[in-house]
Amino acid sequence: MDINYQALINEDYERLNKELEHKDSLEVLKWAYREFGENLVYSCSFGVEGMVLIDLISKVKKDATIVFLDTDFHFKETYHLIDKVKKRYPSLNIELAKPDLTPEEQKQQHGDRLWERDPDACCNIRKMVPLERELSRYDAWISGLRREQSPTRANTQFVNRDNRFKSIKICPLIHWKEEEIWMYVKLHQLDYNELHDKSYPSIGCEYCTKPVAKGEDPRSGRWANLAKTECGLHK
Repeated sequence: MDINYQALINEDYERLNKELEHKDSLEVLKWAYREFGENLVYSCSFGVEGMVLIDLISKVKKDATIVFLDTDFHFKETYHLIDKVKKRYPSLNIELAKPDLTPEEQKQQHGDRLWERDPDACCNIRKMVPLERELSRYDAWISGLRREQSPTRANTQFVNRDNRFKSIKICPLIHWKEEEIWMYVKLHQLDYNELHDKSYPSIGCEYCTKPVAKGEDPRSGRWANLAKTECGLHK
């Protein structure tokens, strides 16, 4: 690999994104796996964007590694979807990353229903720390962020400096619109989380995800009634 996070400066990211500016998602993925090879991992939440990315990745690297942050608090529908994906793409290496604390240990150490009292602390224990552990094994990671998802994601590039995880974050879907995501899913008859058909446009942990009314911000169902829209992975 000829890209090193520690050596890159802002101008390098600008140059890389300029070179990839007119590439499509598949070409960006081919570039990423060519540059990083086995040192590239996809951190997937198994939302609808994830289904598209998994299918695209399977066309580039059939044995790619995908990591899912299994907080122990996900909907049963999410776990069922993961089983379907494993059957459809048997060559992919899908890993479920667990927190250091079981739900019971978290309750004993931090009290009951931490996600209500201090959602940032809960996300840190069950998402941030596990992902930090997983990403420490790789030089770069793939994310399904799209610019139209929220104002905090509007400036996302194909190749991003990730100061939080001391890594490089590759986002191949930044230009995709929601209708394009669903068109791809329907065209290729991909499995997806059935909660999307029940007014859940963005799906996280069961305790912190609510259905969204038509016309509302798609991420308003995440940590509803709290001044929180991100778990911290993409800040």
